[in-house]
Amino acid sequence: MVGEWTTPQNTFFKLNADSCILQLARSLESSKSKHMKTQLLSIFFVLLSSLSFGQKFFFVDTDYILENSEEYQAAMDEINASSTRWQETIEAKYKEIEEMTLDFQAEKILLTEDLRLKKQGEIEKKKAEAREYQKKKFGVGGELFKKREEAIKPIQDKIFGEIEKLAKSGNYAVVFDRSASGNILYADNKYDKTEDVMRRLGITKSSEKE
Repeated sequence: MVGEWTTPQNTFFKLNADSCILQLARSLESSKSKHMKTQLLSIFFVLLSSLSFGQKFFFVDTDYILENSEEYQAAMDEINASSTRWQETIEAKYKEIEEMTLDFQAEKILLTEDLRLKKQGEIEKKKAEAREYQKKKFGVGGELFKKREEAIKPIQDKIFGEIEKLAKSGNYAVVFDRSASGNILYADNKYDKTEDVMRRLGITKSSEKE
């Protein structure tokens, strides 16, 4: 499965190729199982205006490219391993807090007020530490975000770089992403350049690796 692109908002490539413009949008959305998933890389009215002038276009399936990229899969395996390890640490911290709380509830009637306050303070400190650790690893701008940015963005940039080169070399005006969100209801496969991009990147289809 493929997860989200790292760019936080739509980005457009504008290229001068015999007065044509290549428009390639990127966007970020959360997806299940923390895997990445791309959104539609174009705007519908751009397609209409392009077609009305007879300009050339093609589409690619970036999900499919990533699914077959060994480099991407290796990066995602590393990211998921780190995420799992951090999540296990967080769960252990909260389990410790739960046990401390149960012990405190069982013995607090026997404790002096000073001891009760001390133990309550220890529990609150542990809770604060757990929250801080969770924020550090999974919060906005946290280690998981940075790890994805460092590992995935270079792979995405290579893919978009080859799409850009292909569009320039063929004087294409518009590029669409077929994988995005189902907004392309139908597309003739003769306009599909996914495998061309994969060949440029040296990516082999999974079915051909077996």
